[in-house]
Formats: sequence, C-alpha cells, structure tokens
Amino acid sequence: MLHNLTEPGPKLGLGLLSVGRAWGVTQSAPPDESEAQALLAKALELGITIFDTAPAYAESEARLGRFLDTLEPSAKQRLTIMTKAGEHWDFGCNSSFVDHSRDALVRSIDQSLSMLGTIDVLQIHKATSDVVTHPDVIAAMDYARRCGIRAFGASVSDVEAGRLALESGLYDALQFPLNMSSQTLAPLLPGLNASGRTAIVNRPFAMGGLLAGQPFEEAAAAAFRFIEERLPRAVILSGTGKVAHLAQNIEAFRNRSA
Repeated sequence: MLHNLTEPGPKLGLGLLSVGRAWGVTQSAPPDESEAQALLAKALELGITIFDTAPAYAESEARLGRFLDTLEPSAKQRLTIMTKAGEHWDFGCNSSFVDHSRDALVRSIDQSLSMLGTIDVLQIHKATSDVVTHPDVIAAMDYARRCGIRAFGASVSDVEAGRLALESGLYDALQFPLNMSSQTLAPLLPGLNASGRTAIVNRPFAMGGLLAGQPFEEAAAAAFRFIEERLPRAVILSGTGKVAHLAQNIEAFRNRSA
C-alpha cells in the first residue's frame, strides 16, 4: 500500500539484503531460513510496514514471499512491498550481474511477482544515467503496469542519474545512500523535496561506520536525525539481518528527537 510512503514524517523500513546473501566488508553470512523468518515476524510485530528487497539479494525475495504467505490478507494490505529489477542473481556463480534489456526486466518482474504475490513499488536497480530513460526500461515499466504495479522508483548512486530520473517524470521514488559521512548525492535533496517524490535512503549508518566506538542508541538516533532534517518524508532503510539489531534500530528511530 502506497499510503505508507506518503504519510507525513520519516518512515523506517527494513532492507532485506542481509536476509538473502553475504555482503559488506566482512561478507557476513545471511541468517538461516528460521532466523530470517523470525526477523521478518519481529519486524512486523515492532511496527515495520515497509520491506525492500531485490532479485540481486539472492534468497531475499523468496524468503520474504514465504513470510507474506503466512499472513492474513488484512495484514498484507497494511504493508508496502518494494523490490527491484535490473540487477540479477546467478545462483550457479553465486554473484550478481546487470541486465537492463526489456526481456531481462520482464523475466525479472514475472519472477518477483511469482514469489512476492504483489509489488507496491518496482525500482530500477543500478539505474545509471543511460538507463533511467532507456526505451527498454520504459517498455518494461509499461509491462509492469499491465501486471498491476502502480509505483516506480530508481535506485541510483550518482547525481546525474538521480536528476534525470526526477526530470523524466517516470519515477515516484528515488533510492540512494545518504549519511553523515557520505553526502555525495545531497544535490538531489532540493529537487526531491520540491517534487514531493519519495526519497528512500539506504546505508544510514555508513555500513556501521557511524556507530563504531560509540553508544549505539545515541549514534543511531543522531544518524536518523541527520536524514530527517534534510528529507522530512524519507523512508530510511535499516539493513540488519539480526533481530536484536533490528530492535535497537527501531528504538533509536523512535527516540531520535528525544
């Protein structure tokens, strides 16, 4: 449901990269199936209603889909399910690859829908400046609309791609990294705030760098405040795969203004 993205104030969502595959500097292993399901259940229990996944996160979509299958329809309707297309996962090679051709995007959309059941926001993954308005991408988005997907985003890592995405009028949301130690994409913020489109912020803690050697809750709350001051309506993604860390993140988010 898109109302989760348009309500006033910042929202905390759960990014599910950690649930699907190893990542980060230390290549931390993902949780096993039971731990992953426990994390998703705890997130829901603690009030998380926005979940962000992607085909490139390996097992992530499938695990989220299995969790969604356990929920009553009324519970599912309160959630916003966001996934991506454009970066794919090769289980044989245990690595990701990028393909923004129409056929690859359509196959990805079909596979994601088969696992998740519904997609509230489809984001173009690894959306560079030559991708965001490419005819193949636009054709794939048209296909997604025919499949019932109503909102689209671009996941970008440079200012030019972000600006092109905003200027194109094709996208309802923009996902990108922003934190106190990385403000490369800060030039996008005025345009985002003026346009009313949704900012989806990943890496709010700079992959843990902002928390090292400091009291967790104080440092995490400061990181959340930093983003809220610049993007008052942002969706901020917590990217943990551990229940205890998730609970700490939620508590810090709630106490960010204390």
